[in-house]
Amino acid sequence: MSRLTPENVTLAEEIIGRYPRPKSALIPLLHLAQEQDGYVADDAMEHLAELVGVTPAEVLGTCSFYEMFKREPVGTYVVNVCTNISCQLLGGEELLHHAEERLGIRAGSTTADGRFTLEDVECIAACTEAPCLQVNYRYFHRITTDEFDALVDELAAGGRPDEIPPHGTLARVRQHIPDDRAAGPAVPGECGEPVWITARPAPAPEPRS
Repeated sequence: MSRLTPENVTLAEEIIGRYPRPKSALIPLLHLAQEQDGYVADDAMEHLAELVGVTPAEVLGTCSFYEMFKREPVGTYVVNVCTNISCQLLGGEELLHHAEERLGIRAGSTTADGRFTLEDVECIAACTEAPCLQVNYRYFHRITTDEFDALVDELAAGGRPDEIPPHGTLARVRQHIPDDRAAGPAVPGECGEPVWITARPAPAPEPRS
């Protein structure tokens, strides 16, 4: 896939309308592109640049900064195994090695059937639940090697479609703000002084003589 579909262009225009400047919508638009194709294609980044009025290089600069945006095709399920300090102390490295053996790939690779991509990642902010991992950024806490195997078998059989949608799906419910509930974004610098500046306190009364 490449450029956004007509349906996604309509969604993109709605998203852009929520922001005072079109460029401010770039991150949710990148998520939209990734949801469409499973990763952010070069043509999609060029299309986003056209929609928000920036250069493709600016879109690439934002896209490449964030680990969640993939610039190459990945598996249906991206498995992130944390090996930072808390998880490492409680078996994160062993879990990663087990995952490599179970899937038959090294971290950073995708299985031949295109179903699983395995990644060794830094802290994913669940240190009290170590060792932990994510599948398409959905958390699994205190997971054992047996639980990992059961999860892989279940996903390979098509299980948990509601809990773990294909990679790129950010949320199950798409946000929609009706026109009568929109805040009415205003371009910074074009709406006068903020209320907290203009609403200066009244001067103190002069002391009585």
